[in-house]
Amino acid sequence: MSGTRSWLVTGAGGMLARDVLARLATAGIPAVALTRAELDITDPAAVREVLAGHRPAAVVNCAAWTAVDDAETREDDALRINGDGPRHLAEACRELDAVLLHVSTDYVFPGDADKPYAEDAPTGPRSAYGRTKLAGEQAVLTTLPDRGFVVRTAWLYGAGGGNFVHTMIKLEAVKDTLDVVDDQRGQPTWTVDLADRLVRLGQGALEGSAPAGVYHGTSAGETTWFGLTREIFRLLGADPERVRPTTSAAFARPAPRPAYSVLGHSRWRQAGIEPIRDWSESLSSAMPVLVAELQEGNP
Repeated sequence: MSGTRSWLVTGAGGMLARDVLARLATAGIPAVALTRAELDITDPAAVREVLAGHRPAAVVNCAAWTAVDDAETREDDALRINGDGPRHLAEACRELDAVLLHVSTDYVFPGDADKPYAEDAPTGPRSAYGRTKLAGEQAVLTTLPDRGFVVRTAWLYGAGGGNFVHTMIKLEAVKDTLDVVDDQRGQPTWTVDLADRLVRLGQGALEGSAPAGVYHGTSAGETTWFGLTREIFRLLGADPERVRPTTSAAFARPAPRPAYSVLGHSRWRQAGIEPIRDWSESLSSAMPVLVAELQEGNP
């Protein structure tokens, strides 16, 4: 059970890991937090040694290469972190009979659907980043068929790190108008909500009530970056009409962005866990936290 053995969180310096650790503390679950400097998941010997030393009940892998555009020219480097790293963790977890919760992404899908992607929908990444993340998923599911959990997320924002919501809050204060992409649809997801589901899923795994496999850790509902920004402005008390729609072509980037990143959430109920609430409800809860953080000079 989770109360007798600690959990281990990789990538502990990141935005999501911060909230996972806070959620574990609230649940009274002891946790070992390891930053990249403390555990390089691309080093199989180090992974094996560190995990054997701590013998965690569960590992939450928040370590990842997240520079989507840079991956286009550095795919091998990204693959070492996003593909090889999860495989090393899965192999070590297999030896220790530990659960592995691995965070993945909507970029494993082609992004051309017209209805939410189910957990078992065919993948087809169109970017180097997506390919490397898919390799990590496959490594976890193959190595740990009974104790491996892949949780795909998207459009993450939260305290303790740079993200789209932070950026829009800052720009509202200095820009008269903003042009924001309105042809990409997705699900803005607060790291606090995702952290809660990761911990509950891990608890269910250790209790035998949550089946292993793929879950989608995104908010309910959907919007565009334009719609999200208008809601941010509204919550700030600013005029949403200052936000104007534009297209992805106006902001060309090396890596293609999925036009449609809406994910389905049916598997959560198989684990006895409610999916995350609507994105607009979460944003309303998160905004005071994010605004206060920025006013204090962070991140």
